[in-house]
Amino acid sequence: MVQTSGSRYAVDVAMPDFTALQWILAGLAGFFVGLAKSGFSGIGLVPVLLFAALFGARDSTGVTLPVLIVGDLLAALTYRQHAQWTYVLRMLPPACVGVALGAWAMRYISDAEFRPLLGWITLGLAVLQYARGRRPAWFGAVPDSVWFAWCMGLLAGTTTMLANAAGPVLVLYALAVGLPKLALVGTIGWFFFLINLFKVPFSIALGLLHGPTVVFTAALAPSVALGLAAGRWLVHRIPQQAFNAVLLGFTVLAALRLIGVF
Repeated sequence: MVQTSGSRYAVDVAMPDFTALQWILAGLAGFFVGLAKSGFSGIGLVPVLLFAALFGARDSTGVTLPVLIVGDLLAALTYRQHAQWTYVLRMLPPACVGVALGAWAMRYISDAEFRPLLGWITLGLAVLQYARGRRPAWFGAVPDSVWFAWCMGLLAGTTTMLANAAGPVLVLYALAVGLPKLALVGTIGWFFFLINLFKVPFSIALGLLHGPTVVFTAALAPSVALGLAAGRWLVHRIPQQAFNAVLLGFTVLAALRLIGVF
């Protein structure tokens, strides 16, 4: 974990005064953002942790947001023909409500308090998804129900506002409704592009997002694009069943990391 101090790494400067090692870690964070946006959403917690190490947990949510939007836009355009807009539009209203709730909660709930709760919720959902995969008759039509979409949408919106860590939640929803891998990537790409744009005014109001951070985002854009290209290469070469298993595995690891197991 990189140690930061003082105002050298304040988010309101155009370019952070990083050491070479810190710039390497920032580039790796951008690469993992692109890789996560290509479909391996569980990996999305890696850049969250790296940015938190570089900027601090709370300030990093604002710094990370423009980088995520770049990754979302690239993924949305790359997989635009595969997006399932029925699911995007079904999840957006509750997710927008969740973003507003998350912005309100950020004034009262610390990151340290929220992360373990999110981890346990995500782990529970992953276990349910695994059980459903072994016994398809379990839970019946629950994944396609309106109340399930609203519950997952609220959780995703709140989670993405508080910690930029809603990727595993959306993956579990997409797996539950049975989206094929390319449709999953395209649908999640458009969902996060729209919801992250919706988050911008909330982040500005909370003092987390500043205009000069766009320069930092531009510096990381090539590494984001490289990560997306690497992920796209992998997605086209992994069979559907293996892809689902990998996503579920990464989701469990992400949940355990949020809980603090490692």
